[in-house]
Amino acid sequence: MTRTLTARDRQRLVGVHPDLVRVLERAARDGAIEWFVTEGVRSMDRQAELAAAGVSRTMRSRHLTGHAVDLAVRGGESGVRWDRPAYEALAVEILAAAQAEGVAIEWGGHWRSFFDGPHFQLPWRDYPA
Repeated sequence: MTRTLTARDRQRLVGVHPDLVRVLERAARDGAIEWFVTEGVRSMDRQAELAAAGVSRTMRSRHLTGHAVDLAVRGGESGVRWDRPAYEALAVEILAAAQAEGVAIEWGGHWRSFFDGPHFQLPWRDYPA
């Protein structure tokens, strides 16, 4: 089944680095998991709000510069799955799409400090802000 990013996804990707958008386009087209974009670029106010709520642990988020996205896996009773295995499977597809596109990418599920399964970003070393 061939899929594309939805109009809503594309709206949420406005201002996101083109390399990251290209990875998501490939993952949507080639992958089997149904997902959607929850957030791309964030304002400083939004980041401060998330940090104050404990949802984010930094004020240097890659979301501020368009170098990160958060995705959600479709499914479950609420329409969204938040279980770790769902994001581990999604990461396999996103990382494969990144490799196919020749784009370095980091997944928040690989972080030692905490698990952030929905988060994907372009690395600082390859994409300085």
